[in-house]
Amino acid sequence: MKLRHSLGRRLAAALLIAPVALAPMLATPAYAQFGFGGIVFDPSNYAQNVLTAARSLQQITNQITSLQNEAQMLINQARNLASLPYSSLQQLQQSVQRTQQLLNQAQNIAYDVQQIDRVFQQKYGNVSLSSSDQQLVADARSRWQNTVGGLQDAMRVQAGVVGNIDTNRTQMSALVGQSQGATGALQATQAGNQLLALQAQQLADLTAVVAANGRAQALQSAEQAAAAEQGREQRRRFLTPGSGYQPGNARMFPNSGN
Repeated sequence: MKLRHSLGRRLAAALLIAPVALAPMLATPAYAQFGFGGIVFDPSNYAQNVLTAARSLQQITNQITSLQNEAQMLINQARNLASLPYSSLQQLQQSVQRTQQLLNQAQNIAYDVQQIDRVFQQKYGNVSLSSSDQQLVADARSRWQNTVGGLQDAMRVQAGVVGNIDTNRTQMSALVGQSQGATGALQATQAGNQLLALQAQQLADLTAVVAANGRAQALQSAEQAAAAEQGREQRRRFLTPGSGYQPGNARMFPNSGN
């Protein structure tokens, strides 16, 4: 009987204590709040604030990266628009002028169409049947002088072009260096254009040499053709029958008194 009373008291005490023990758990909200010296700490709110700050920082980082890209783009545009600080135009023009001056100094027959037509008609045309022997000799000597002058002019042009080789080599080396060290598209393009100008100048020199050599060969061939024509005329004159020997009186001692 005493055992039953003891179990009943324990059960009654447990039933009274259970609501008191469960009361704090039922009073706590879904999120945890902790008090430290009167300050309430909300972990969920803290995590939300940290996430918001991280997102804001990421946006700032993206903006900084975008500004850096725009700045680099402007720098690249400035480099592409930068002009080449080197120009070989003056040296190339001087080389062309030297070659042109040599061509303009052509002896006797210049590079002029009207003058060539006039001289060829006078000196290299058909030999006139009425020309004297002295005139034939003078014309032959004039043609020979033209041929020798043409050969000399061709050698002078060749010497001038050879003299330009060293200048062209220096300019080519400088332009290749400028092209390889170009900081932008404009500088590279300008260096390439100057290299093309150098090639054009070299082609001009080559054209001058070909023209001078062709002129010398043409004069030589024209002289040979004119000489052949003059030789036929002189042979004709030599073979043409003349009046022959005509007898006459001769005095052996013209100062004698008889």
